[in-house]
Amino acid sequence: IVDIAADLNAEDQTGYVWAFLDEARDPSIVTPGALVIAGDEDAPAVAVVVDLVPHPNGTIVHLDVLPGAIDEYLALARRVDAAA
Repeated sequence: IVDIAADLNAEDQTGYVWAFLDEARDPSIVTPGALVIAGDEDAPAVAVVVDLVPHPNGTIVHLDVLPGAIDEYLALARRVDAAA
């Protein structure tokens, strides 16, 4: 399940991937600095929400896609949880 649908190859002039906020499963979690799962069911990725920009067609979300597979982030979270 992705938090926000996005074409991970679509960068705008900022150099970040962009999507519209209304494509988010739960827009309340898509806030600057938040970690989200972006993309689609076939190609999800972890991303940081950079900013939200008002636009005549809706609010644009800029995403900084992080390297690596989601499984790597899950393994990291499990290690941190086990150490706590």
